[in-house]
Amino acid sequence: MESIYNYTFDELASYFLNKKEKSFRAVQIMEWLYRKKVRSFKDMTNLKKEVIIDLETNFNLDFLDVEEVYTSIDGTKKFLFKLKDGNLIETVLMKHNYGNSICVTTEVGCNMGCSFCASTKLGMVRKLDVAEMVLQVLQVSIYLDEIKEKLSNIVVMGIGEPLDNFDNLIKFLHILNYPKGLEIGARHITVSTCGLPNKIREFAGIDLQVNLALSLHAPNNEIRNQIMKINKTYPIEEVIEALKYYYEKTNRRITFEYILIDKVNASKENAIELVKLIKGLNAYVNLIPYNEVEGNPYKTVSHQQAEEFFSILNKNGINTTLRMKHGDDINAACGQLRIRKINNG
Repeated sequence: MESIYNYTFDELASYFLNKKEKSFRAVQIMEWLYRKKVRSFKDMTNLKKEVIIDLETNFNLDFLDVEEVYTSIDGTKKFLFKLKDGNLIETVLMKHNYGNSICVTTEVGCNMGCSFCASTKLGMVRKLDVAEMVLQVLQVSIYLDEIKEKLSNIVVMGIGEPLDNFDNLIKFLHILNYPKGLEIGARHITVSTCGLPNKIREFAGIDLQVNLALSLHAPNNEIRNQIMKINKTYPIEEVIEALKYYYEKTNRRITFEYILIDKVNASKENAIELVKLIKGLNAYVNLIPYNEVEGNPYKTVSHQQAEEFFSILNKNGINTTLRMKHGDDINAACGQLRIRKINNG
């Protein structure tokens, strides 16, 4: 049986119309799934018996298995989920001054090959289906309900390249945004990409005002080629052109994610290069001190280095935030816990 969490509202409505039922059944079910968060079709008390039997026959409400939950001293929580096929994925809950944010995974492993990232170390296994993405949000949301807190933001920048799982990603976003479900506002959702120009252009055409972030991490092709092999296929200039198209089409500000790695991309000269690269774009830069990964040679920057880099961007009119590291003590960087669990059994 297929997971009902794979279905958008429109798909459920079509399903019931094909069964000679009214499409409002889809509204009722979305409310039960995502507002009341029931775990049994029998609990959907405003559905007639025949509809419940049909649902029980054709769909399941299975959740992801929670393998482990790690809690950081800063309040960050990392959920290690086991999928039905035994693969492991990670979801991170981060506490900010503006509320609770969930970082969602879209693939088991990653094929992008960024040398600083733990997600790619074991290669790409497969893409997640829609339900496997939706359930990360739903299950963490249920945890927040239990402690009387709310979910405020979604960032799709966990394990994997979201735009590499494009069709399932778009369905996932529509389920999150559905007004009688979880009702996460599109402007509270950010999708991150390492830079797939054709998919960025396609993403510009979706009917949702979701934010887009580029994992840039370098101010020039030479450095980016060293740490992000995708740049050898799609160099910075090509990615920037796609982002300009995205901005012209959507009029939405673009976020540049920039991990600060000592002796790689975090010098004053690198900061000046970055200013020249993105000057004139409606850009917002999110500076992130590197979360060190066991087995990688890269080191994080000092607080002083990070402040100096931030200051150069800020003085040159680039809207910039220096983000605090989250969950450093629980290996909260993408893919770290998955690798540790697989290697240690």
